[in-house]
Amino acid sequence: QVQLVESGGGLVQAGGSLRLSCAASGSIFSINAMGWYRQAPGKKRELVAHITSGGTTNYADSVQGRFTISRNNAKNTVYLQMNSLSPEDTAVYYCTEGRGGSYYYRPNYWGQGTQVTVSS
Repeated sequence: QVQLVESGGGLVQAGGSLRLSCAASGSIFSINAMGWYRQAPGKKRELVAHITSGGTTNYADSVQGRFTISRNNAKNTVYLQMNSLSPEDTAVYYCTEGRGGSYYYRPNYWGQGTQVTVSS
């Protein structure tokens, strides 16, 4: 059974940084694409970034240039480095594992989510 466990969320001031981590187990991590979604209160869930098994990355326009997704296959872990955070980034962030290419991504498994709150 695939398990995804996020960590690293919290409260940060606008302009600050956070790094989210997601540890995966129960799958062949290195062959799967990984993605981060977020959902703010009253808003639709949004794909923030994904990374293919080969390391190709893709970002939502709203985070391009501020967020960086990366993976460490030896540690079965995916990361989301978030810089220049603004209150609009406040949301629950979900780690996912799925299938994807350079320009598409479909999640199959979800983590429990971690709260990120950015104060102004």
